[in-house]
Amino acid sequence: MQKGELGEEEIRLFEEVYERHFDSVYRYVLLRVGERADAEDLVQEIFLKVLQAFPSYKSKGLPISAWLFRIARNHVIDFLRRKKREESKFTREEISEVSAFEDPLREAELRADLKRVKEALRDLTDLQREVIALRFGAGLSVAETAKAMRKTENAVKALQHSAISALRRRLRIEERGEERE
Repeated sequence: MQKGELGEEEIRLFEEVYERHFDSVYRYVLLRVGERADAEDLVQEIFLKVLQAFPSYKSKGLPISAWLFRIARNHVIDFLRRKKREESKFTREEISEVSAFEDPLREAELRADLKRVKEALRDLTDLQREVIALRFGAGLSVAETAKAMRKTENAVKALQHSAISALRRRLRIEERGEERE
């Protein structure tokens, strides 16, 4: 086996990482970029990078998920810089997938709620959006999020708290502005 090649054990470990983390990486990427086609492409690219970097992976006391999400985060940041996008966009198809309801009124309400949340996310800082995407999109713990972002756990908690507070304020203001029965 030459340097950079994967042995049977490494291939098995990579397959395990892929199976265990694919869905959460996809959700994270989709939440960050907002476009299904872009997310699918990016996830493929991310796992290709992970596969290529796998022979040089060293634990250093970090869970492999922190290493994986650091790669994913950096790749998404590069993509967003290239595309010069700062906001997520949900397509009708993605909104329909989220909706498991057959009730057209409930589905319309869900679409309106998703639109409000998307608009409220624009008010957050990049770091706040990143924490929200990692914590709630990818489902990472505070510790995993901190390691992926190279922040302290307290910094992640503070960012999450300020992001949620900002979202609550924004959504409350909008609710007061539009009276619902």
